[in-house]
Amino acid sequence: MSEKKILVTGANGQLGSEIRRLETNFPEYKFLFTDYEELSIIDEEAVEKFFEENRPDYCINCAAYTAVDKAEEKSEQDLVEKLNADAVGYLAKQCSKYHTKFLHISTDYVFDGSSSTPYTEADIPNPVSFYGATKLKGEELALQNTDAIIIRTAWVYSSSGKNFVKTMMRLMQEKTEINVVNDQYGTPTYAADLAAVLLQIIKCGKWQSGIYHYSNDGITTWYQFAMAIKSIKEYSCAVNPIPTASFPTPAKRPAYSVLNKSKIKEAYHIQPPHWRDSLVECLKILV
Repeated sequence: MSEKKILVTGANGQLGSEIRRLETNFPEYKFLFTDYEELSIIDEEAVEKFFEENRPDYCINCAAYTAVDKAEEKSEQDLVEKLNADAVGYLAKQCSKYHTKFLHISTDYVFDGSSSTPYTEADIPNPVSFYGATKLKGEELALQNTDAIIIRTAWVYSSSGKNFVKTMMRLMQEKTEINVVNDQYGTPTYAADLAAVLLQIIKCGKWQSGIYHYSNDGITTWYQFAMAIKSIKEYSCAVNPIPTASFPTPAKRPAYSVLNKSKIKEAYHIQPPHWRDSLVECLKILV
């Protein structure tokens, strides 16, 4: 019996890089890592050709336009829509054609943040940014075209790429004082944990299509997250809590985007680590 193939798109991003790190733990699979140089997922013909030639058994779509504020610029919005929505439809159609199981990554930004309790998969999305709107459209196109598993996640960071943790580390070493928003609530997600969950879902052999929420456990604010980084790394920089109103951004952020993870915990027997424990693990790598 030939080894199963797993296509990973967006392989140079934070999540794709973490899946690549886990490749050697899963020798029974052949991984096909692609970024836009190897496969432009916004080119429907290129997607068709790739699937015809490679016939993957699984496709994990980590590719996305994630510069949330830049996505609000009119000049960027055609590309944002192509990457976050249209391309997902192209991949899903080919997954359906070749009986490829499709795992697609989405976001807490599909919600407006007006809740005061963790969002479940049954809650009605209402994105307040262009990025969030295109990610929601991508979810819809995935589910319209194949039996996809969609995993919404939040506040992703890792030891690679651009993210909040690395930005805070840089600023705390450069400055004596910084301001961080303290009225947006959510849960950080260590990309290494999410990567392990995706491969666990594939390996367990139980495919239950639909939408799932995954982040680390616990609830925090960006300020509290920054304070944890400061504490673990023992920086002396002063960190001041500020309201969102004092730090305006082009894209509106959900004030509350905590995700309820009961569904994925039950369906796949997953126990996410607490966000602070995972932060400690990541910071061991980031010296």
